[in-house]
Amino acid sequence: MGYRATLRGERFHFADLRQLLAKSNEPKSGDELAGLAAGSLRERVAAKVALAEVTLAEFVAQPVIEDELTELLVAEHDQAAFAAIASLTVGELRESLLDPLTRRLLAARPRAILPEMAAAVAKIMGDKDLIVAAAGLRTVTRCRNTMGEPGVFGVRIQPNHPADDTEGMLLAVLDGLLYGCGDAVIGVNPAGDSVATIAGQLGALHRVIDVLGLPTQACVLAQVTTQLAALERGAPVDLLFSSVAGSTAANDSFGVGAALLFEAREQVLASHADRPGFVGTQVVYVETGQGSALSAGAHHGVDQLTLEARAQGFARLFDPFLVNSVVGFIGPEYLADGRQIRRAGLEDHFVGKLLGIPMGMDVCYTNHVDADQNDADDLLVLLVAAGCNYVMGVPGADDVMLSYQSTSYHDAASVRDLFGLRPAPEFQAWLASRGLWRDGRMVAPSGGGLRALYESSRPALGR
Repeated sequence: MGYRATLRGERFHFADLRQLLAKSNEPKSGDELAGLAAGSLRERVAAKVALAEVTLAEFVAQPVIEDELTELLVAEHDQAAFAAIASLTVGELRESLLDPLTRRLLAARPRAILPEMAAAVAKIMGDKDLIVAAAGLRTVTRCRNTMGEPGVFGVRIQPNHPADDTEGMLLAVLDGLLYGCGDAVIGVNPAGDSVATIAGQLGALHRVIDVLGLPTQACVLAQVTTQLAALERGAPVDLLFSSVAGSTAANDSFGVGAALLFEAREQVLASHADRPGFVGTQVVYVETGQGSALSAGAHHGVDQLTLEARAQGFARLFDPFLVNSVVGFIGPEYLADGRQIRRAGLEDHFVGKLLGIPMGMDVCYTNHVDADQNDADDLLVLLVAAGCNYVMGVPGADDVMLSYQSTSYHDAASVRDLFGLRPAPEFQAWLASRGLWRDGRMVAPSGGGLRALYESSRPALGR
């Protein structure tokens, strides 16, 4: 059958839905590396024209990958809600998402949308479309506090240390708190992956949370099995972390699968019954990112954006508290420069919002890509305008353990002030009690306030 379009007398043919999705994607070095990208701008436009005429029902009839992940995504598809939109074309779905009234109707039924549908509509949207549509989509989640409400912009404190030094890590946490960061999560990427290291870091983070009375959650971003082993040793696990990808084979390369993640989630949730301070039951933190399936040799001829949407659909199965794309982390083989990173960031954020997950973003780039901090600043502002749930807070925007560039504590504080946004409500109340938030904005701490925060945290530092 295939799909066809004619532009200025030139005819284009696309063999199947998988090829049509790939050829209609905006330029990505990863798609070019995999031999999937359009051969010319005209071919890309032709593919977009043809894609706009595809009905949503065709995505159900033609899976782009046949694997266990597809079976899981189809099993959770809300068939009753989908029946009302099955006859829409991708172009009509775009128009519905840009209309505030119909957007609200779609937002109320996120499981009517399969990931491939979300990817398809993103491909025929401009950057402004992605911002406008995403800004009207909200997902509220609860763990030890509440994230995602209108007007709330969260920040993950990311106090990584190249030697897993506990004191260095905790001092970076205190630095972030003084900028109002940390409401999304205090999340550490460990340099080592031993059970003892992970359990020790979880214990240290919770000493800070307990000593300061912080209404937030902690997470150490280790392998799922290592986190569970630390939990068995008695370490406090607020959020179960996992990276996921858009195909079963790619997830196998990560050492994760649906059965493991469902079981691990239940264990973490059960452990909360004996611990106070939880206001909700969403206990999973997921990271995704374009290019991961290609880097694992498990892309099945599917483009990066479609695979990212499938990864986000996989994350949705676990009712996550937080999800974010680490958009520029993998490197220039997959996103070549600041322009491609910006586009991917807006796509990933929009797709996640459309799928009904609590979408944040690590606005980042590696040191060998053609991008700089101005590119990161631009994407940060665009994402905040699009209603992004949260971003990363990294000391100086330079992660000295992972060796990449992200967003800093002061970057997050600046855009909160610029857009009139606030932290999670419980966290805002804590900041106000410490004299750090007043009249809707952060207040520079006095010398006495700084000393008081440091002194009250000394037991957590072991002093």
